[in-house]
Amino acid sequence: MYESVIGLEIHAQLLTQSKIFCGCSTRTGDPPNTHVCPVCLGLPGALPVLNRRAVELAAQAAIALGCTIHPTSVFARKNYFYPDLPKGYQISQYDRPLATGGSLQIATGGLAREIGLIRVHLEEDAGKSLHEGFPDSDRFARVDFNRSGVPLIEIVSRPELHSAAEAAEFFSRLRSILVAIGASDGNMEEGSLRCDANVSVRPGGATAMGVKTEIKNLNSFRYVQRALEFELERQTAVLEDGGRVIHETRLWDPAANRTHPMRSKEAADDYRYFPEPDLPPLRIEDAWIERLRASLPELPDARRRRFVASYGLPEYDAGVLTASPALASYFEATAAAAGNAKAASNWIMGELLGLLNERGIGIERAPIAPSALADLIRLVDSGTISGPTAKAVFAAMYTSGRGARAIVDAEGLARVDDEALIARTVAGVLAANERAVRQYHEGKRQTFGFLVGQVMTAMQGRANTEIVNRLVRRALEEGPA
Repeated sequence: MYESVIGLEIHAQLLTQSKIFCGCSTRTGDPPNTHVCPVCLGLPGALPVLNRRAVELAAQAAIALGCTIHPTSVFARKNYFYPDLPKGYQISQYDRPLATGGSLQIATGGLAREIGLIRVHLEEDAGKSLHEGFPDSDRFARVDFNRSGVPLIEIVSRPELHSAAEAAEFFSRLRSILVAIGASDGNMEEGSLRCDANVSVRPGGATAMGVKTEIKNLNSFRYVQRALEFELERQTAVLEDGGRVIHETRLWDPAANRTHPMRSKEAADDYRYFPEPDLPPLRIEDAWIERLRASLPELPDARRRRFVASYGLPEYDAGVLTASPALASYFEATAAAAGNAKAASNWIMGELLGLLNERGIGIERAPIAPSALADLIRLVDSGTISGPTAKAVFAAMYTSGRGARAIVDAEGLARVDDEALIARTVAGVLAANERAVRQYHEGKRQTFGFLVGQVMTAMQGRANTEIVNRLVRRALEEGPA
């Protein structure tokens, strides 16, 4: 029996307008090599100047994660040669990082655990090698340096994760925190957030670490989980067959659903770290840290606990609704306007998120405002419209942008409370369903629900269900025994 040991290195792009050591834009989606200058291209004589906003966002992330921010940290040169690294080295932090310690709570299988952190440090991103999409891609590769020099923080966990599911949960919760405090936009598709996973297996009960492999550049929670599941199975099979796990870097191939070797794994000595001579030590005052601490917004875990305590929501609902600050704010605005938090939760998690996810739209672009959704909820709670009718009204609101009351009035969708009309409909339904009526009188009481459903269908779902139930039951009881 083998035990899994996993540690994550998560790289998050900081939400700055300019790069970490120059004034070039960090905007994505522009033509290649349009956001470059002598500094981020590493041209001779160009000197870096540290971006204060990047330090501020990195420090806020460290505070949110409970880290110790050091009064002095030092930038270093990490030397390696690759086409997308114009200087031949990356400016990072090594033996004296911005912050150390801290932890992050995860919860899988109903159990909550604190996963320790080793460090949080600042560094610059590399460029991007382009291997396809050009007529001569079979012969040449191209390099886009727009990302070169984009500010990153690297967050390194302790090797305390013991399953692929725990690793995916850790990655997800960390993203929620970074997005909540505005340190990163967490956009994994654009490369703003990516993860390297160090994974090994060892015999159950052993304390020595097994030989680890590193899986590079995982950019989704799903890929983290699938890649780790495969790699853990692969390493276990190698050991069970009497083989030896190789210390190497591997890449995840989502199409083949497997990892494959990339290169042998480097040690720190291979990078020939030494202090960056063009940047002085970074010094941070305690008073500045405390001002940053006071400026932090409510963190996702605290907001989730408040949603449970203040709104009476289940843990699951609260977890979904606090996945992003925008979604949490949308819920709170809807709940306040509707006066019914559970109904707001149900509508948002069900109909609204269902349609948004189906169309690939974020909550920020939802075509229904919180106040409009609250109006719909109040119409249901007041008995003006029934539940089935409300869903039809919601669909019309989503596509037309009209308000719930306007749709109900224009299309005559208000609930029908006219007992005489409902009684006539009940009589007609029972007359058209003699077999179901006979079965009811023979003891098959489940036909009652069928008959109620037929009445509701005949009245297009608008009849008062309480009245329908009462009149159907009375008609059946007054009929032949």
